[in-house]
Amino acid sequence: MEQKRILVLCGGQFAFPALQILELEKFLCGVGIGKGENEALKVIERETQNSGLPYQSFPTKESLTDLKGWIEELQPDYIFSISFPFLLSEDILSYGEERFINFHPGPLPEYRGPMPLFEVLRYQEKETAISVHFMNKEFDEGAIILKEKLPVSPNETYGELAIKLSERTAMVALNVAHMLQFGSQIPRTEQDENQARYFEKPEVTDTFIQWKRMPADEIISLINACNPWNQGADTLLQGRNVKILSASLSEEQHADTPGKVLQLTPEGEMAVSCLDGQIINVQIIAGDFGIQTVERFAAKKPIAGLLFNS
Repeated sequence: MEQKRILVLCGGQFAFPALQILELEKFLCGVGIGKGENEALKVIERETQNSGLPYQSFPTKESLTDLKGWIEELQPDYIFSISFPFLLSEDILSYGEERFINFHPGPLPEYRGPMPLFEVLRYQEKETAISVHFMNKEFDEGAIILKEKLPVSPNETYGELAIKLSERTAMVALNVAHMLQFGSQIPRTEQDENQARYFEKPEVTDTFIQWKRMPADEIISLINACNPWNQGADTLLQGRNVKILSASLSEEQHADTPGKVLQLTPEGEMAVSCLDGQIINVQIIAGDFGIQTVERFAAKKPIAGLLFNS
């Protein structure tokens, strides 16, 4: 049986493990790269050149005018999209029905959008998924081929979850490649639009801590969801822009105003009051002073009584 040829469209280092395993198993026939982190793009470009794989960059949406011709030149059996940043037009998708397959790092249809990891963490989900689906002219709406569920660990950060999903996506991509190679029929289940939610890319209003409205566990979840991509959750400390990168829930209680720094704990953490008498202990903050432990920050000035503003 002739080996299936798979072109991968990707946008950064999230796709690295999948690219490596698909190349190792002789499925990979080319790599197309959308906009992404410069260093990650350089690594992908160098690796494809070293392996002799066809490679093309699509840095802007306008540059996709060259994609259809390149696909027709390579003649892949299937096109995998793994963190590719652009929506593909009907003209490009006309290359072949059910040949375009997306690997979405979140549960579908509940978490459509460009950053499902952030939303899954912010909403304190206990599990997430890699949703593999056929692509159509809309983001994340095609029929589901399979879902690979993964647990979300307590206090897991965006970065930690992204690494876990990236590694698992590689195995899922290989399993799908084998399914396409040896299966007689690809499973498909239409998405339930009654359960569908689409989340735009987060803005400052989404990453800003609302001390007077958010309980402690919600604040910690937001902090974890913003680490490291946003360099922490946004807030104001005495009117000064800062970000919180790491915090944990305290067993202590208080009867003070939400957002007040109560003390520096013996462990060198900043105890901050939250709703319903809860307290979080902040370990790392960032601002125009750089990224610092609270202990180092507190060594320069007293912190008890300082206020975080909503």
